[in-house]
Amino acid sequence: MKLLLKINLIFSVICLATLQSCAQTSDNTDTIVDENTKPYIAIDSQATTISTRFNTPIGFTRKKYPKNSFQYYLSNFPLKKLGSRVYFYNGFPKPNQTVNASVLDIDVGKKDLQQCADAVMRLRAEYLFAQNQFDKIHFNFTNGFMVDFVKWAQGNRIKVKGNNTSWYKAFDKEDYSYLNFKAYMEQIFQFAGTLSLSKELKSIPIDSIEIGDVFIQGGSPGHAVIVVDVAVNEKGEKVFMIAQSYMPAQNIHLLVNTTNEKLSPWYNVHQFEKIYSPEWTFEKTDLKRF
Repeated sequence: MKLLLKINLIFSVICLATLQSCAQTSDNTDTIVDENTKPYIAIDSQATTISTRFNTPIGFTRKKYPKNSFQYYLSNFPLKKLGSRVYFYNGFPKPNQTVNASVLDIDVGKKDLQQCADAVMRLRAEYLFAQNQFDKIHFNFTNGFMVDFVKWAQGNRIKVKGNNTSWYKAFDKEDYSYLNFKAYMEQIFQFAGTLSLSKELKSIPIDSIEIGDVFIQGGSPGHAVIVVDVAVNEKGEKVFMIAQSYMPAQNIHLLVNTTNEKLSPWYNVHQFEKIYSPEWTFEKTDLKRF
């Protein structure tokens, strides 16, 4: 009888702990900070960018990039408050918040469109738009049809019928506004993805990894994450951080390293034969560059 009572008591404690845990993750607050968590990598909780919030591992330093470079743009990308949740496009929080080291301060949209490869293309296009390099903003649909922003801004729109795609003139007035840029990106999200983006990018060796590079596996489903920070030590060894969106469309977020908590959110280039991100495993040969 005593044994049975002890078992029931243990079961009740487990159930209570489980309910408390569920209550903590299902409230309406926007943060998931655990005050008892003590990360090994020093974090400045007040910092608002990737390069200022997370210290490098001991012995590693960040490379310096020109302020107008894609590398500088990503490493200094603004972040939401430390502990912010990842939300889906429909406003619901992502059930698994444990993969999230920080959330990038950029919208996800109101449609289920800005998924993994879309987030990569969004960051690349946002950088080029901010630099007024409109002629470099172009992506291919899955069928190979190239869609450049300049043609779109000149008032042309796209007709898609089956696998046939063509331009047609819709407006006489040119429009290079940010609002029109967002409309262009939404069109890209509808008809491009990991399969098309993987064909556009150039493969590079893992040793040459830089900010802005992309780990990508094209397919249905496929996945893509983008390198948003890199640090190097005196031996030339590199560590890096990666960010992703996922399915369904969700906030772009910096990923933790579940295989090495002491290094997280950094990843060591040579620690494993593969890149084990929390929700996808990449081969080192999956690294590509714009």
